[in-house]
Amino acid sequence: MSIVYISLGSNQGDRRQVLRAALRRLRGLGTSMAVSPLYRTIPVGVERARYFLNAVAQLKTALGPMTLLRQLQTIERDFGRRRKSPRWSRRTLDLDILFYGNAIIETPRLTVPHPRLTQRLFVLKPLARLAPDMAMPLSDRTIKDCLQSIADPFQAVTRID
Repeated sequence: MSIVYISLGSNQGDRRQVLRAALRRLRGLGTSMAVSPLYRTIPVGVERARYFLNAVAQLKTALGPMTLLRQLQTIERDFGRRRKSPRWSRRTLDLDILFYGNAIIETPRLTVPHPRLTQRLFVLKPLARLAPDMAMPLSDRTIKDCLQSIADPFQAVTRID
């Protein structure tokens, strides 16, 4: 069993309900789960888009990383996500693997830890609620350290739950 961290985001439809339903689906992929509070995030790179709601889930799973990725992409598709959409487009549901145990994975389809994790306040804030002292692989920096080092005034992230 591996402990994985998965980010969740939505800015279309009933965002809160979408995230609740996605969390129910994630529970079916493992044996135990912890979930951060919800955060409201100003969209970056998307004009005239609704605020995102974001969270992070910690899941204990027996699925391998590529199988987990396929399962997450199936869940996204079931919620109307289209992979061909522009990078920072509006989306009903976005699921990303942030960490898969202590593994470092670099394939054309999956990079873990997530390559932009340390630049994203909307990921670091909820992740720090679950694992503030977790060390980044190949580093002595913790999630809390990464969070404290972000100084981007355009990333407005507010806890709502």
